[in-house]
Amino acid sequence: GANKNSIKIIGDHTDMYAQAYFAYDSKKSGGVTISHLRFGKSPIKSTYFVNKANFVACHNPSYIDKYNMVQDVIPGGSFLLNCQWSVDELDEKLPAPVKAYIAKNNINFYIINAIKVAKEIGLGNKTNTVLQSAFFSIANIIPAEEAKDYMKKAAYKSFSKKGEDIVNMNYAAIDRGAGEVIKVDVPASWASCEGELPVHKAVSDRKDLEAFINNIQTPCNAQRGDELPVSTFTSMPDGTFPQGSAAFEKRGIAVDVPEWIPENCIQCNQCSVVCPHAVIRPVIMTEEEAKNGPASMKTKDATGMAGYKYTMAISVLDCTGCGACVNTCPAKTKALALKPLDSQIAEQESFDYAHKLQSKPEVLEKFKETTVKGSQFKQPLLEFSGACAGCGETPYAKLVTQLFGDRMYIANATGCSSIWGGSAPSTPYTVNAEGKGPAWGNSLFEDNAEFGFGMFLAQDTLRARAQAHLKAVAEKPGAEHAKELIDKYFETANDGAANAKATKALVSALEACPHKDEDMAEVLKLKDYLSKKSNWIFGGDGWAYDIGYGGVDHVLASGKNINIMVFDTEVYSNTGGQASKATPIGAIAQFAAGGKDIKNKDLAGIAMKYGYVYVAQVSLGADKNQCLKAILEAEAYDGPSLIVCYAPCINHGIKGGLAIAQQVEKEAVEAGYWNIFRFNPALAAEGKNPFSLDCKAPTGDYKAFMMREVRYNSLTRQNPEKAAVLFDKAVANSKKRYDDLVGLVDYYKPAE
Repeated sequence: GANKNSIKIIGDHTDMYAQAYFAYDSKKSGGVTISHLRFGKSPIKSTYFVNKANFVACHNPSYIDKYNMVQDVIPGGSFLLNCQWSVDELDEKLPAPVKAYIAKNNINFYIINAIKVAKEIGLGNKTNTVLQSAFFSIANIIPAEEAKDYMKKAAYKSFSKKGEDIVNMNYAAIDRGAGEVIKVDVPASWASCEGELPVHKAVSDRKDLEAFINNIQTPCNAQRGDELPVSTFTSMPDGTFPQGSAAFEKRGIAVDVPEWIPENCIQCNQCSVVCPHAVIRPVIMTEEEAKNGPASMKTKDATGMAGYKYTMAISVLDCTGCGACVNTCPAKTKALALKPLDSQIAEQESFDYAHKLQSKPEVLEKFKETTVKGSQFKQPLLEFSGACAGCGETPYAKLVTQLFGDRMYIANATGCSSIWGGSAPSTPYTVNAEGKGPAWGNSLFEDNAEFGFGMFLAQDTLRARAQAHLKAVAEKPGAEHAKELIDKYFETANDGAANAKATKALVSALEACPHKDEDMAEVLKLKDYLSKKSNWIFGGDGWAYDIGYGGVDHVLASGKNINIMVFDTEVYSNTGGQASKATPIGAIAQFAAGGKDIKNKDLAGIAMKYGYVYVAQVSLGADKNQCLKAILEAEAYDGPSLIVCYAPCINHGIKGGLAIAQQVEKEAVEAGYWNIFRFNPALAAEGKNPFSLDCKAPTGDYKAFMMREVRYNSLTRQNPEKAAVLFDKAVANSKKRYDDLVGLVDYYKPAE
C-alpha cells in the first residue's frame, strides 16, 4: 500500500510521468513483493521490469542473502536496507557479493531499523509507512515537508476507516522514518570481498523431492523461475508436486520468535495446538536421546513418564512471529516469550534433531491422541505454510492431519486455504516416516465439492474391487494361512485406524505368499486402495455458503462417508474481503460498504435438517476439547459430515491483530457471537440425544466484542445511526439463535 501511495504522490504532485508494476508471490506471510516504480520527464512506455534502478530498498533483512537485489542498483545509485543491525555489524552480516558490489560501484548505502520504529509507535511489524518516509528522504524528489504532507494525506485516506489511533500511528511513522535513516561509510576493504550468494542444496532420502527442490523450487523462490526451460518439468507432466517441500524453505522471516522457558512449562501442549504453522512441537525423548542432542537443547523431566525427557522444539526459521503460542500459554508465569530471531538461531538445530527422532508408541499409549495433549505428540502433516501470521484457518487443518493425515484425501476449494495449502512452488502438506501423507488436490469455487466427491467415488470403487478379489481369495482352498487376517480386515473395514493396521498385516502376508493366483495378484495390485481412507473436502465460506453451495448440498445429501470442513472467516478472504452469505449483520465488507443488513446463512442448521448428516460448529480457542471431539466423531461417523470452524481473519481488522486470534475465538463464544455444538445422528440410533449444545448461555458483551474489529467499528464512524440499528438487530438475532439451539436440545431428546 505504501509503495502504491508513493507512486501516486509523485504522479499527482510533480510534473513527472509515473508508472508502477507490482510483482507478488503467493505467500501470505513474508511473501516477496517487488515494486517496480518508474518516474521521469518523458512519457513512460516500458513493458519490462526495472533492472537498472537509481534506488533499491530491501524491506526484510532475511532477503539480503536470498535475492540478487543490490546488483539492480546503477553505479552511484542508492540502496536502503531495513535491518536491526548496527553499522559495525554490517561487515559480518552482509554477504560478500553484496559488500563488493556496493564498494565497487560507489553505491550510496543506507540502513534503517524500521522494525524498532514500528514497534515503538505501536504498529507492530508493519514497517511500510516508516520505509516510505525513508524513501522520500533519500530520493529527494519532493521537498521534505511537502512529501510528509502528501504522505499523511494518503495515510488518512488508506487508514481512516480503521480509526484515529491507526491514522496517528502512521503519521508518527512518517515523521520518524526520515530521521532514522543512517548513511553508511562503506569500507574500502569491501571491494576485495569475493564469493557468491549462498545456494542451499537440498538433501533428502526422497530423491524425487530433492530433485524438485534443487531444480525447481529453489530457482522459483529466488525469483528466477521464468528462466527455467520447459525440459525442467518433463518428469511431472501431470502437475503433481512432491509433498513436504515447504520444510526446505527456511525463510527466516520473523522478527521475533518464541523462546521456551522450561521451568515455567506445565506440558499442556496448547501452544502446539494453536500454532498456525506447526513450528512449535512437543517431543518426548529417552534420557539417552536427550544426552545426545545439541548442547543448546533445553529439556525437563516428562510428566507422567519416568525416565523420559520433554522438550518444546521450535523451528525458528519457519516461524512467522505471530505470538499466538505466547498468548495462549496458560502457565501462571508464561513458558514462552518472544525474542529476536538472531538470539534464537541455535534453537533450529535442536528442532532439527528432535524432529528426526523416531515416534514412540509408549508416548501415544500414555497420552491418547483423542486428548488435546496427546494429539500434539503426533506429527503434523501440514507444516510451514505461507498462511498469514496468526492465521485462524490452519490450526484446524493441521489438527486433522495429525489425526488422519497418513490416510487422508483432501479436495481443496480455491481460496485462502488453497493458497496456503499449495503456495507454488512449495507444498506444506507432507509425509510421515513411512512416506504417507495427505493426497491433496485443488479445484474451483464452483465444483470443489463435486471434485472431492469424485475422489471419494474413485477410491471407494477401487476398494470395492479389491475387496471382491479378497473375498475370492478367502473362499479358495489353501488360503487358510490368510483367513484370519482377511477376517480381521473385513471386521475393521469401517474403522480407519484399526483397518490401517489390519491392511498392513494382510498385505505383508499376501506378498510373502510364494504362489499368487489371479485374485491375489489383483488384490496386491490394488493394495494402496484396500485400507479405509479419510476423505475430506476443505474450503472457505465463500465456497461453502455461496458459489459452491449446490455441490456441498449434493455431497451432504449423498449419504456417503465424506467429511466437509469449512473455514468460516465470514468474508471472501483471499480476494480482499467481499461479503459472503456468512457475513453477519452490521459488518462492513466489499459489496456491503454500508454494513450488511441481513443475517448470515445458517449452514449448520440447514445441514442438520437432513437428519443423517453429522454436523458441528467449533471454535478452537473457545474449547479445544470440543473441537477435537467433533473432528474425531465426524471422521468416525459412517456418513457425511460438516464441521464449520470459526476462523478470525486479517480482513476483520482485529485490534491486537491475529496474535490474539485464539482469544478472539474464545470471546466470540462467550459473547454469543458464535455458538459451538455437535449433532451426531449415530447417537439417536443408540437411544441418546444426538444434539449437544457445547456452550453456555452468553455472558460477554456482544457489542463490545464487535467493537474490537474494524469491520464493525468503522460503521459507527461512517453512519452511527445505521450502526446502532444494525447492531441492535445483531444482538437480538444472537439471542434468538441461542434460544433456538436450546430448543433443539429438547426437540431431539429421546422419548422416555
